[in-house]
Parts: sequence; structure tokens; C-alpha cells
Amino acid sequence: MSHGATTDNPYTRGIAEFVSGLRYEAIPEQVRHRAKLLMLDSLGCALYGADLQWCRILQDTLERVDATRACAVWGTNRKLSAPHAALANGTAVQGFELDDVHRAGVLHVGAVVLPALIPVVETRGGMTGREFLTAAIAGYEIGPRVGLCMGPQHIASGWHSGATLGVFSAAAGAARGLRLDAGKTVHALGIAGTQAAGLMAAQFGAMVKRMHAGRSSQSGLYGALLADSGFTGIVNVLESEYGGFCTTLSQSTDKFNLKELTAGFGETWQTMGIALKFYACVGTNHTTLDAIRDMQVERRFGAADLKRVVVHGSLVTVNHVGWKYVPQGLTSAQLNMPYCVATWLLEGDCFVDQFTEDKVADPARMALSEKVEVVHDPEITAKGAKYRHMVRVEVHLNDGTVMKRTVEAARGSEQKFASDAEIIEKFEKLAVKALPKAQVGKLRDAMLGLEKLGDATEIARLLVRN
Repeated sequence: MSHGATTDNPYTRGIAEFVSGLRYEAIPEQVRHRAKLLMLDSLGCALYGADLQWCRILQDTLERVDATRACAVWGTNRKLSAPHAALANGTAVQGFELDDVHRAGVLHVGAVVLPALIPVVETRGGMTGREFLTAAIAGYEIGPRVGLCMGPQHIASGWHSGATLGVFSAAAGAARGLRLDAGKTVHALGIAGTQAAGLMAAQFGAMVKRMHAGRSSQSGLYGALLADSGFTGIVNVLESEYGGFCTTLSQSTDKFNLKELTAGFGETWQTMGIALKFYACVGTNHTTLDAIRDMQVERRFGAADLKRVVVHGSLVTVNHVGWKYVPQGLTSAQLNMPYCVATWLLEGDCFVDQFTEDKVADPARMALSEKVEVVHDPEITAKGAKYRHMVRVEVHLNDGTVMKRTVEAARGSEQKFASDAEIIEKFEKLAVKALPKAQVGKLRDAMLGLEKLGDATEIARLLVRN
């Protein structure tokens, strides 16, 4: 491998040119509509998350060290500096495993784009709803492409991809919001990329896992703001053979594909590949829960009828969620497949009411989780990133019945995307935890009617609890 000083950057530059050159009129109407629904969902997740314990600890700490009161902490009456607001709000979006996911790119997109973009709106002003939507889509398009470049082995090797990839989405959205040209956008990406971090060991009970998206969003915002002021970053942050993002955060040079970074710009919209969650747990578990849900339609069964459940999945599924459940807090509960399967069988749902501190060490859940086995299926792994959540589920009942179901894509995924009504219902159910019902309605209407919004600061105003 050469350690020379070449700065060739066709891919980083290609991304920057797409981001800076993106225009509202060039975005297909179906992509614009999908993006509005995705953003609405993310804001609902943030409003639900704002009062969670880990979010309050973060907000309290940041408020003590940050005297600036410029940008809203969504769902509260607090304000912080732009970077700290991005950190707090990104943490809230990802705060309860409810937010979107680009499954093939392995990234929670709204949690990194919106917390970086909305502070730009608040501090700079002058942005219309159309410009806001365009900037957001610029961000939504980039991170998933970096994920597709890196492949599922990126998270399998221990990196939390939602954190590492997210800096590029955040930087792209903020750079477009600031109207940076291609040259400065290159530097925004280069500043953000060198801050990429996040370790998957955080999934085993640590609050810090919730903070990864917020930190990633903050890093992207720093990249755009600093680049706007003339600060320079790594111009070939993605391509560099020595110390570049792809080579350094990949196991080997044959484990990533740089061509994915700019593939299909203007034709293939990765925004359309982002899925929504209807269970309050990690997206990897959703196909299994759907499989059991479908089987229960065919024949009613519950915890008392169960002998064992065997889930055949990809290596990522096994490593990410298939470990033996040990009570270590809500984070580990929401990320563990045996626990989530046990929860579904006991309660018939896996939404916000099913995950509370008093249930983390529930003896019934723990005993039932012992009957759930997650095993590697090399054939699923061989199908690649797009099928990393595919599962073959076998349910063995006490009477000897064996039920089987294969699910490739979960409810709310790009293949089975939810209806507008389902997404709005989820948003309203979550948002009313933080805001009055009338204000929730105004925020919903503002987001779904972004094209008609003359001043995007209205969005930030409606996110504040008065």
C-alpha cells in the first residue's frame, strides 16, 4: 500500500458536486413525498425521546457547560448552541430504537441529518421549505451510499455504522443548507469524516449507544460550519489509501467498493431505500417479529405453547442481536433478539409500552428468551447487504407442531413501506408525549406541506415546548 501524498478524490468530489448542485426541481415528486414522511417520523421519535433518562442527563450536562441559547432542544423549552443542540437532538431521535433505518446501508439517517440541518435554519435563517427539503434529501442520499460502499462487514467488525457513516449524511445536509459550493463541501466531508467513530460494544447496556447518532450529527455540523469559514479537511477522505475512511475502517482493501459512493446519482434515490420501524427495538429484529406475527395469524399461540424458536439469519444478525440475553438496561433489551421475541410472545407487541426498566430483568421474559436460538445461515449471508435482515424462523410448539416462515423484508421497509396514515398515526402517538395536541397537528401539517412553507424556521419553532 502506498503512503504517498496523492490527493485524487473523484468520489469525495463527486459527492460534493451532487450535494452542492442538487435542486428541488431535479428531485422526483415521489422522493420528495417519501422524504417528508421520513422526516416526520424522525421528529416524532425525537419528541418521544426528549424526556428519556439518558436524554435528560445529556441535556442537563450540556446546559451546565454551554451558556449559548441559540437552538432548540426539541420537545423541551431548553436551548443550546448549534453543535450541542445537534448532539442532544440526534440522541433523542435515536433514543428509543424507534427511528428509520437504511437496511442495506446500515444507517439511521434522520437521526443524523435533521439535528445538523435544523440548527443551520435557526442560526442562519432565510431558508424556505423547499430549500430545507432539498438540503435534507442531499443528506439522506449520502450516508447510505457510504454504507453500501463499506458493506455489512463494517458493522460486523465492530464499528457502529450508524455513527461512523452518519457524519457524511450530516455534513452533506448541513453543507447544502449553508449553500456551500463543491469545493467547500469537499472540506466539510473531510472534516466530518476524520471524526467518524462509534463502537458496537455500546449495544450491551450502555447509554452511550444512544448518543452515537447525536455525536455523528454534531461532527457533520462542525464540518459544514468550519468549511464555510475556510477551515480545510481531508480532501480525499474516502479514497485515501493510507488513513482514509474506507481503508482504515474496513478490514481489508477488498472489503469495500468505492463505486457505490456515487452510483446512480440523479437516477437511483437512496431515500427510497429507507425503512421505518413499527417496533421499538433494533431493526435487525423486525423480520423475526413479523414472521412470528404472521404465524400467529395462521394459528394462535403464545408463550405457554412454545417449546423453542430457531431463527436462521445472516452473520450480522447473529453477531448484532443473537447473543445470550443478560439484563444490563433497556439498551441491551431493545437490541437483543431473544428478549424481543419473548416480549412479543408475552405481550403481543414490542412498542414503547413494552420496554420499561421494571421489565429488563423480568423472570418470565428471561426464562422465555432461553428458548430462542439464533443461528448462522451462510446462504443468507452470501446474499449480501440487501438481505442481511432476512430470516428463516422455525417455531416449535409443545404439541409437536413446527411452523416455518421466511421473511426478507420487515413491515415499513422499502419493499413494504407503510401508508401515510400509519406514519402519521405513529408520529402523533409519539409526539404528544412532549407537545400539546394542537401543536403536534401544526408541526405535522408544516412538515407535510414543506413546499408551501415560506420560512423553515417555523419547523424549529414548532418543536419547542412552550
